[in-house]
Amino acid sequence: MASDELPVAAAATEEEDLVEILDEGSGRLDIARYVDHVRDLAAGAIATFEGTTRDSFEGRRVVELRYEAYGAMARRRLAAILREARAAHSLRRLAVAHRLGTVPAGEASVFVAASAVHRADAMEACRYVIDEVKASVPIWKKEVYDDGEVWKENREFLDRTTTDGTTASSPAPATRPAKGGGCCGRKVRVNES
Repeated sequence: MASDELPVAAAATEEEDLVEILDEGSGRLDIARYVDHVRDLAAGAIATFEGTTRDSFEGRRVVELRYEAYGAMARRRLAAILREARAAHSLRRLAVAHRLGTVPAGEASVFVAASAVHRADAMEACRYVIDEVKASVPIWKKEVYDDGEVWKENREFLDRTTTDGTTASSPAPATRPAKGGGCCGRKVRVNES
């Protein structure tokens, strides 16, 4: 190595990626811990996504969201999503966390962090991870209003469901089409009480 060259640290491996599902009663997501986990001296960018409970939907006041999951399968799928993101992008470190149980308005329910040498890889990986979480991880959401509640099904999941009810495989991260529009128009009411 020439005297003016600095050694480059190796990127974290998938075993070092952080996948966390917090059971009900575990408290809030520790955003600073996830960002610190992906921090890397060789990274020029850290991209994050924080999904929060909004206080209204289609004119109704949202009190909270309630999440349920098939825990073991959800953890396996989250780890697989991070592997897919790693395969498609030049990344340093990754973290994904999701809360279960009750998440009041204003609090975070899901968090994704990705670090990379260049911002495009970090940002694209972050978007890929959250889109895949919504489309393929067995976590279900009930939106609770001050006047009722509704189970929600993500449009990303519906876009992948075939006419016979089976789920199509996920698109390759590098060829994934950009989605237009906001998330609100993509929600479907499943069961209203």
